[in-house]
Amino acid sequence: MGAGAVSRRRAMTLAGAGLVLLGAGAAGCGPEDDSLGGGGAQSPGAGTGTGKPGGGSKAPAPGGKPRAAWQAASLNDGLTPISPLAVVGNVVVVTGDPLVGRDISTGKELWSRKDVTTPGANMLIGGNGTLYLASAEYDGNVVGLNPATGRETWRSRLGDKYSLPRVVAADADHVYVVAGVLDKEFRTPDNVIAAIDTTSGKVVWREQRDHGTEENGITAVVSGNRLVYTDFRENLTVRDTATGRQTWTKKIGRSNNLGFVVHEGLVILANGERMRAYDLADGKERWSFGTEKFYRFNDPAVLDGVLYVSDSAHGLWAADPVTGKKIWHQKDLLDIAVPWQFAKVGGVLYGATEFDEHGGIHAFDAGSGKLRWTYNDGSGDIQRWYLAAGGKQLVALHAKKVTGLPAA
Repeated sequence: MGAGAVSRRRAMTLAGAGLVLLGAGAAGCGPEDDSLGGGGAQSPGAGTGTGKPGGGSKAPAPGGKPRAAWQAASLNDGLTPISPLAVVGNVVVVTGDPLVGRDISTGKELWSRKDVTTPGANMLIGGNGTLYLASAEYDGNVVGLNPATGRETWRSRLGDKYSLPRVVAADADHVYVVAGVLDKEFRTPDNVIAAIDTTSGKVVWREQRDHGTEENGITAVVSGNRLVYTDFRENLTVRDTATGRQTWTKKIGRSNNLGFVVHEGLVILANGERMRAYDLADGKERWSFGTEKFYRFNDPAVLDGVLYVSDSAHGLWAADPVTGKKIWHQKDLLDIAVPWQFAKVGGVLYGATEFDEHGGIHAFDAGSGKLRWTYNDGSGDIQRWYLAAGGKQLVALHAKKVTGLPAA
């Protein structure tokens, strides 16, 4: 397949993204399918299994047909950018209204709560195991829930001068939020980033960001005593978690994606045609490598000490995250939708696709990138797939279905 063909596919992908945004939340929750496998046209090895909830399905051999362990209806609104699933112990928390906690092995509903948080909230777990969310009341409160029970265990408020705080990251000591600063006309021309103590609920520090920076589109990661974030894919900024002091910031342009990783003192992100690693201490570039001209990398992941990333040329890469040295580059994936989000269990790398009716959850050999099998729910929906792993179990969220899949 030539570059022109892939470019046309990429154009369809971008068009699909617009359809997803327009259709978010419009469809009601339908009945659960009788079949727990995929249907319709699929990649080789895609599953059409009929396992029942808690049926004890096993991961298939290479080329086999995957069978879901369980499947349930979901009220996913399609607005969460990265993390609509969170796994804590044997519980997977699934975004939506109501917010639902399920047993990751059987899919059994453990708890359900309506009117907990705002649409599009990421499921972010702090270092103390608490799920932190903005209040659904739009009253400026941030709440903490016990993922095992769904019960509220913590609550805080940034202050009356601030509008709609959104949780962007959390660790054992702090919840990090971004909020608009209200002016006399109750507009929010400026915004702040702040840290709230996870024990007392008191604001530890609050720093106003540069005028003109947007409060939406922020992705953040906490690494040790550093808070690292990108803002609508234009800047990369690092702050001290104890004081909020900005240690460095760097313009990176709009060509990177939402997700990035921090690993062994390096911030690793996709920047158009190149993967780049910056020193967490001073922002200096430490390594980079590129894909084919006119193509771009997707969100990276570091799993078990290996960097995995796909590109729009339908390639899958594995590299040493410390040096950027290539381990392998799998190019034999032209006929499948490439993954944007990854999980790893044992020697198998799992990837979730986006904006492709024939996509789904791919299983790859982690040592070579060779495709083992693909699971597709047969819905024909082009919405993004999401993926999370816990123990020997995978959980996939796609449109209005949440599915448990056995891992290798």
